[in-house]
Amino acid sequence: MLDCNYTINGIDNIPDYEIRIKRQDYFFDNEIIDRPVVLIPVYKPYESKYKKDYKLLRDKWLDFDFVSDCIIEQVENTEYYGDALPNIFPNLGPEILSAFCGCDLEFGETTSWSSPIINDWERDIDKIAFSEDNFYFKKINEFTDILLQKGVGKFYTGLTDLHPGGDAIAAFRDPERLNMDLIDDPDYVKEAIHKFEPIYYKIFDYFYDKLIKNNQPCSTWHHIVCSRRFYIASNDFSCMISDRMFKEFFLQGIIDECKFYKNTIYHLDGPDALSHLDTLLDIKELNAIQWVPGAGLDVFSNDFNLPILKKIQAAGKGIQFYIRPYELDTIMENLKPQGVHLSVYTVKDKDEADCVLKRIEKWK
Repeated sequence: MLDCNYTINGIDNIPDYEIRIKRQDYFFDNEIIDRPVVLIPVYKPYESKYKKDYKLLRDKWLDFDFVSDCIIEQVENTEYYGDALPNIFPNLGPEILSAFCGCDLEFGETTSWSSPIINDWERDIDKIAFSEDNFYFKKINEFTDILLQKGVGKFYTGLTDLHPGGDAIAAFRDPERLNMDLIDDPDYVKEAIHKFEPIYYKIFDYFYDKLIKNNQPCSTWHHIVCSRRFYIASNDFSCMISDRMFKEFFLQGIIDECKFYKNTIYHLDGPDALSHLDTLLDIKELNAIQWVPGAGLDVFSNDFNLPILKKIQAAGKGIQFYIRPYELDTIMENLKPQGVHLSVYTVKDKDEADCVLKRIEKWK
């Protein structure tokens, strides 16, 4: 039986979806049912039948019928082994939350970025404001509804990519200028954080409630799919500041997020963010850490990655990370299976996926 008090929709051709979800529920308790969580997606090569020309990239991003058809085609050309489940989130880029509150977005081929709205703190701080009539809020709402409709039996629809805290304030202000503000205008930064937090919680609850009413599990961009209320805490801006400043400006907000979500995993991205690891591990309400070594680096591409994973596990936190099949032996020799959430990539076919699963089942 799943942890939630409502019925979760099933996925066609994945009859064991409930145990896959339940294993991921246990992950947040740093426990296992029978083995660690392991996601093994196998991507089939295919040529898309959906082709369309756009004058502007913005128009392509906002053509949700076209985007959702491409998504369904991708799902249909993916095999989901282990505990992997097809989940899609309505994506307009990582600064969509700030766009809900006044920023405009510019779109590239694979991502978007916001235009800052705070040029002068005293004059502009009240520009941080949310309305359900906001263009981008309505668009994500529309995109979510389309995915919910088209995804029945095919994939789970997740929450969009929400970045509160330091990342949101950096989007409103500009990261380089915010760096100086921590020294020159710290009270305004703290006021903005305090002003934005209840706005964020309202937005999160709105979309979370929408998913639950449509019998979805909880999921988002990093492919954890479980029946519990959870989300990803993060602060990519923190790689630019000292741990002292991290504690002064942003730590309490992350603790508050952990309490709000109930189950939380922190996205720790790259070597420059490691200066905050000890601070994060001291947060008792934080369940797990997702460790991403950084652009161009793999889990075992250098000597410090394995000690990081062991340190996280020794602190009683779960760990999520990505590996290739040949790295399994090193993982199994050095880590406990409890509280591990693996994504195994470069698997070629079902036979290799079955081999990976058999090896992991022996991990005690």
